[in-house]
Amino acid sequence: MFAVLRVEVVDKPLSEVESDLLAVLIFDGDELPEPLTGAPGSEDAKASYKKATLVHPEKPRRALLVGLGDRKDFVPERARVAAAIAGRRAASMDASSLALKGPDGGEQAAAATAMVEGAILASYRFDRFKGKGEEDDGDTKSLEEITVIADGGLAEAVEAARIGAEAENFARELQDLPSNVVTPSYLAGRANAIAEEHESVTCDVLGREQLKEKGMGGLVAVSQGTAEEPQLIVLRYRGGGDQTLGLVGKGVTFDSGGISIKPSAGMQEMKMDMSGAAAVLETVSALAKLELPIDVLAVIPSTENMPSGTAVKPGDIITQLNGTTVEVNNTDAEGRLILADALSYAVELGADRIIDLATLTGAVLIALGSTYAALISNEDAFAGQVEAAAERTGELAWRLPLHPEYKDLTKGTAADLTNASAKRKAGTIYAGSFLEEFVDGRPWVHLDIAGTAWDVGREYVGKGPTGYGVRLLIDLARSLSGSNGQ
Repeated sequence: MFAVLRVEVVDKPLSEVESDLLAVLIFDGDELPEPLTGAPGSEDAKASYKKATLVHPEKPRRALLVGLGDRKDFVPERARVAAAIAGRRAASMDASSLALKGPDGGEQAAAATAMVEGAILASYRFDRFKGKGEEDDGDTKSLEEITVIADGGLAEAVEAARIGAEAENFARELQDLPSNVVTPSYLAGRANAIAEEHESVTCDVLGREQLKEKGMGGLVAVSQGTAEEPQLIVLRYRGGGDQTLGLVGKGVTFDSGGISIKPSAGMQEMKMDMSGAAAVLETVSALAKLELPIDVLAVIPSTENMPSGTAVKPGDIITQLNGTTVEVNNTDAEGRLILADALSYAVELGADRIIDLATLTGAVLIALGSTYAALISNEDAFAGQVEAAAERTGELAWRLPLHPEYKDLTKGTAADLTNASAKRKAGTIYAGSFLEEFVDGRPWVHLDIAGTAWDVGREYVGKGPTGYGVRLLIDLARSLSGSNGQ
């Protein structure tokens, strides 16, 4: 479990900072600041990127020099990574407080917020189910306080960074929890808790019978093989914006593949098929805390995908909310079926533009690995805004093309569309092209996060859940609302 940290900004000499560990980020060729110059260990300091050197000035007692590399190569991601290195070193030293000093000059503001994000994200631990005594291990020591040594005018930006990073950690916990805990009803409970916490947020949840009445054939079909009640979760954040940003997150709390069952090896990882839902939920929570002047509509279709005597079968034909008929030729291509209904519902409820996040295709891992999410869009301007937010936050996205020839692959034989083409071409783009049929021409971006939601390996998220998308969506909302970005 991760701690909710206290974060403050102070503008004072390093020797006056009270903290268990002081971390100073330095560029190649820069002189060490006082009182680190000449301190024991300083002669070994290297400023190449990611290099960390422990020194022992008279005060503070311990300081860690973390390299940023060449100044001309600086981007905020380097400060994020360096602060994560410092945070992990602090944990290994049983330090409960960490002070961070970034570079001065034009990089100070971007570095300050990135450092907070990196240190908080690196502080995440998931040990809820471990036996007694595990929490006493030095390697699992949690930070309680972060001090940023910078201009006091950065306090508001640093606080926003704290809120965003902690929201991402909450999303990571949802990803980490097993599927016998995180059911569709559990996600609905989290949504209701967010609404109860903030007057600006309302929550509405539709169950199986309501979904049938509304004609959400995709969500009904995918859920008919499981005893768990499907949930269509709708959150509204009203911040007073001119237009409504729609957020849609895939919420399959366990994906066995259904009748088209997955191989058993690695199937336990399919608890994370609700990563898009987790990101959207915690984004709404963060936006309410930040009180951003924007209206947001979040639609989260949630279900398990299980095989049983009542499960949807390959070859079945269903009707989606917008009237489109679909041949279900692969029950393991279920995400696009539930997202289709959610996208249509977001349009029906008044979203002016929509972004959806989903762990949708294994093909995206082949194409982009875990470095970039795939971005597919029907509008260049909106795609550019999302790409810019991705670049600023380090939650990278790479745009893939749409083309009429891809659309041809989605056409069905006995129905309007098929959810899986027999030709096995351009799997990630195929899925995006399928989803485009349900946005009614609204500006729309699809992010396939199957590669970026888990096991990225960056210093601040490690080999587990990443919470990908929370900071990106917050940054996008700040940009669209006219608030100051990072």
